[in-house]
Amino acid sequence: MWKANEFGTPLTAVLKSGWSSLDAELPGGGWPCRSLTEVLQPQPSVCEWRLLGPALRSVVAAGQHVVVVGPPKRPHMPGLRHAGLDEKHFVWVQAETPAERLWVTEQLVKSNAAGALLAWLPQARAEQIRRLQVCAQACDGPAFLFRPDTARHEASAAPLRLTATFGLDWELLVHVLKRKGPRHEGVIRLESVPGGLETVLTPRLKRPSRLISHREVRPDVLGSTPARQALRRRVAA
Repeated sequence: MWKANEFGTPLTAVLKSGWSSLDAELPGGGWPCRSLTEVLQPQPSVCEWRLLGPALRSVVAAGQHVVVVGPPKRPHMPGLRHAGLDEKHFVWVQAETPAERLWVTEQLVKSNAAGALLAWLPQARAEQIRRLQVCAQACDGPAFLFRPDTARHEASAAPLRLTATFGLDWELLVHVLKRKGPRHEGVIRLESVPGGLETVLTPRLKRPSRLISHREVRPDVLGSTPARQALRRRVAA
């Protein structure tokens, strides 16, 4: 008997996300296969590749294809190569209209044609996602749908839903909105620097929050918080 305060036993295989702290919060310990995963974010093309890059590397390493449908921006191949993807295992479907993106996504899911499927469907309706979830049961790999953060208030048949954004220190901030198991509290912080910047950024620039905090607490810098407070007291006097 499954209890709501426990993770549900996955009915299918999972694909490791590549983030141990994230896997610990996902039922089965990874991205579910034969199922939809909905990723909501305030702005598209910001977090997707950084979040899914480690998992997609394992798909490519197994000789399977990563298929993307309707990305809002042209995929940047040098950055994808840095993430472990290559042209031989990467398929980009240019579907312009919402109807085209939805149709192509459904056909790919039904035909089990991808090792991992990534589709941008910002305008998908609840009944359309429900149909995709039914079709996804025939797909051996994971299927990811990317939608705006405002969609969190809409019903969705996707068994796994999460939000993703980025923090001040380049990290990804993930919150699981829906999963089979207990409610997720708080935010998962995933240390991540955009591809190619790891060797360029200095240690100080890798932690911008420390620079900002240091500037705010220094009493000898005009414009810092203590200095502004002292200036206000003198003006009031």
